[in-house]
Amino acid sequence: MEWQDVFSEIKNNYDFTRLNEILDEKYSEGKVFPKRDEIYKAFDLTPFEDVKVVILGQDPYHNINQAYGLAFAVRDGAKFPPSLRNIYKELENDLGITRTTGSLSDWAKEGVLLLNTVLTVDAHQANSHRGIGWEVFTDAVIEAVSKYREDVVFILWGKPAQSKIKLIDESKHKIIQSAHPSPLSAYRGFFGSKPFSETNDFLESVGKTEVEWSERDA
Repeated sequence: MEWQDVFSEIKNNYDFTRLNEILDEKYSEGKVFPKRDEIYKAFDLTPFEDVKVVILGQDPYHNINQAYGLAFAVRDGAKFPPSLRNIYKELENDLGITRTTGSLSDWAKEGVLLLNTVLTVDAHQANSHRGIGWEVFTDAVIEAVSKYREDVVFILWGKPAQSKIKLIDESKHKIIQSAHPSPLSAYRGFFGSKPFSETNDFLESVGKTEVEWSERDA
């Protein structure tokens, strides 16, 4: 199965006319992130059959030269947002790995689906595209990964991500959850949670290749 099959199944079950109309209007009138041809970058870089980890974000970064379609990632050369900085701190504490670029495209090509639950945002207005239809689509994507894949690790940081547990078959998959890496909550259980080593321990236990979290050309 490929993403195109998943998308076709979703489109047969839901009507996205309103979402598409809103996006047409938004992109024609104002500044929206990411660029329109980058909305589905996470799916382009992580084929469906390669998905072994899902990291759920909320909506894209809303400042210039940041979002390009991968949750928590920024374009190469962009300053690290606070959440990404904290993710990297935990990665270093967990596995001793230091990263210097923010694109995360190498993770995506390792089978880590970096999925925001809302895929677009108005410039400088966080959560501005919440409720226009993206959640219907991304919920269906999560359900499809749960249904058609085996032994996937779902990493759920913060309550919004953890609200998606109901979409995941816990008898087939591994769920890792903790506080969100944002500065407001990172010290309430994100730091010290060791999600990266826990992910690899699980993948190894089910005979899958571990994720190479260290930086590589992607």
